[in-house]
Amino acid sequence: MRQLSKRVRRIRNRTILFFLATAVVFYLSSSRQMSDLERVKSKGALVMLTIPGPTTYFEDGRGKNGFDYIVAKAFADSLQVDLVVQVKPSLRGLLLAIGGPQGDFAAANLVKTKLRSGSLVFSNSYLDVTQQLIYRRGTSKPKALEELDGDLLVVTSSSHSERLKYHKENIPSLIWREQEDLEMNDLMRMVDSGGVDYAVVDSIAYLVNRHIYPRAGLAFDISESEPVSWAFAAHSDGTLMAAANQFLDHFRTSGQMVALKTQLLSQSDNFSVADSKRLGKLVELRLPTYEPLFRQAAKKHSLDWEFVAAISYQESHWDPRAKSPTGVRGLMMLTLDTAREMKISNRLDPEQSIQGGTAYLIKLKRKLPTRIAEPDRTLLALAAYNVGFGHLEDARILTQRSGRNPDKWEDVREYLPLLSKKEYYSKLKHGYARGAEPVLYVDNIQYYQHYLQLHSLSKQSLPLKKPESDTKADWENTQLPSI
Repeated sequence: MRQLSKRVRRIRNRTILFFLATAVVFYLSSSRQMSDLERVKSKGALVMLTIPGPTTYFEDGRGKNGFDYIVAKAFADSLQVDLVVQVKPSLRGLLLAIGGPQGDFAAANLVKTKLRSGSLVFSNSYLDVTQQLIYRRGTSKPKALEELDGDLLVVTSSSHSERLKYHKENIPSLIWREQEDLEMNDLMRMVDSGGVDYAVVDSIAYLVNRHIYPRAGLAFDISESEPVSWAFAAHSDGTLMAAANQFLDHFRTSGQMVALKTQLLSQSDNFSVADSKRLGKLVELRLPTYEPLFRQAAKKHSLDWEFVAAISYQESHWDPRAKSPTGVRGLMMLTLDTAREMKISNRLDPEQSIQGGTAYLIKLKRKLPTRIAEPDRTLLALAAYNVGFGHLEDARILTQRSGRNPDKWEDVREYLPLLSKKEYYSKLKHGYARGAEPVLYVDNIQYYQHYLQLHSLSKQSLPLKKPESDTKADWENTQLPSI
């Protein structure tokens, strides 16, 4: 009996020791909390807070898009985690949510300011912007803040508001209003329509949106160039921001950031107030009639409908009875031979013209070597649509002879204008061509497509959705709003 009692006590003591040891191990392992970076990797998702807009985040025919989104998606990919986008309805709401359960960091063209630095820390910069005052063209253009005579509006909690408070110290008469539920493209729309007299926006927002709001003109800068960064909570441990800094530095030094910015602003140089006003007028008067047909043809061939509409605008300004001196007719300006080739019986019928022109472009794309990737494949096909496939091939031959890449549009476009020079066309199979025209043609279509995409975006408010995780495949198929 005594032996049994001793045995029971030994078992009991060993059991107690085992649980004590287990508790100590558990305590020691749990006492070291995971870092912010480890937490993100552990849950397999990086949560980005943002606000909707053409330069931040939006959804279009290609899915999720926007400058900040694309950079953040690349960062998430570098960490081998998914990117979850959490959209906030206002800048103020965004700033308050950083570092909480709703988001790991914020990416929304944010500038580091004195006020924000009290509760936030900022990554290395990846973009530079200038704060600019805009006014309505046709009214008196102010040259300084002292000359403002009207309603000045800015976004609540914005760096613009802070900047105006700084200027008010020297200009006591300076008055402005702040509104929370606005984005910078909203401000440009309001100035364009005459809803307000003045507004302050960032330079990149002005360049991207001025196509859509041509009456919103630039008056003057109210700040020096300022760096744009990602924002993290001040109470964070710094590990996630350190990883972000490392990524941003590489993304910038590798040239990817410059390429992305160039793509974002690629259509800015084509801006013309007169042309934008004309396009805007026809968007309202003519486009609605043919938009369903553009959408139908685009869906059939897996294209963006704005792209098809842009080609038609370049060709005919959406005039179904358009006619050139050479007899090219209709919305897509088809030659008689092309119409026959594409089995189009009536070039003046809008539906037949759009279907025929779109199918012909697809046929040109298929004639190109299979090794040519997008977007070069589409851009080269567009040039062929304008100048003819034979002349495009001649230009590609010239490009190759000069040691450049005949499969890259940026190289071929430099040699197309040589087709009008005898020393070159006389030695080529298809002879003379007005080679400068297809270059302008492709540039214009990209500009018009960009305009139409931004116009569509400006007319819709992005609904707040439940956060969605994005895979690497989504990122690889994402482009800014251009071909």
